[in-house]
Amino acid sequence: MSVSQLHAYVAPFDVVADDYDRSFTSSKVGQAQRASVWKALEKTFRPGERIVELGCGTGVDASFLAKHGIRVLACDESPRMIAVAQRRIQQLTGADAGSVDLHQLRAEEIGCLQPQGPFEGVFSNFGVLNCVKDLRALAINLAALLKPGSPALVCLMGPCCAWEVAWYLAEGRPRKAFRRLQRAGVSARLSDDATVNVHYPTVRSLVRTFLPEFRLTYLKGIGVSVPPSYAERWAVGFPRAFDACVKADSILGLIPGIRALADHILLKFERKEL
Repeated sequence: MSVSQLHAYVAPFDVVADDYDRSFTSSKVGQAQRASVWKALEKTFRPGERIVELGCGTGVDASFLAKHGIRVLACDESPRMIAVAQRRIQQLTGADAGSVDLHQLRAEEIGCLQPQGPFEGVFSNFGVLNCVKDLRALAINLAALLKPGSPALVCLMGPCCAWEVAWYLAEGRPRKAFRRLQRAGVSARLSDDATVNVHYPTVRSLVRTFLPEFRLTYLKGIGVSVPPSYAERWAVGFPRAFDACVKADSILGLIPGIRALADHILLKFERKEL
């Protein structure tokens, strides 16, 4: 495992790095949503392939991929996220231990990896693309990294989450209930000193953005009946209802129209040969 030199600056997600696994990865909501993504990962990538992961966070998905024989060049902007990921990767054993290379790198800088390509896939989980302002530039850079026919599996926050609308309307907070509909995006506060601008593109706009280099081959809603992470207290307090939501999500997430109301949208693109 190699780790690129850490930049001497504080990235926005540094402030949540140390608590991320407790607050999301280990939560009932986090486990349910990630398990759904992992099913797609197992169908998308094969042992021996080498892929790029954008926004690897604490290395949970990279470790999963490594255990399935996939080599991962895992990138994240946050040096503290990379530090947590490094500790997780160091716990891998055998051949898995050398399957992950960690790099501190912004998604917008992904083009600098082109000399290390071509890669056989790219993956990004849980909203990294929502924080990228110029998605067209990102699509061009990703296309330059991938072999023709290679998949790009991306999971991002959807533009209209039914759970979120109902949750915040019940709390009497209509502005927050419909925040994802703001075309200019919203400023999300991670702490008193850290904010990040978040956009919620529609599937249609994202497909247009990824043309002509990519074509969409698969679409699934992640979190139609499973709530967002801020509803964890509900998931813990009503375990039977939550388990029923998890079972229903695998069906609802595939139904056109309904799947667009999910907390996250999972899209699989294929690199076209131009």
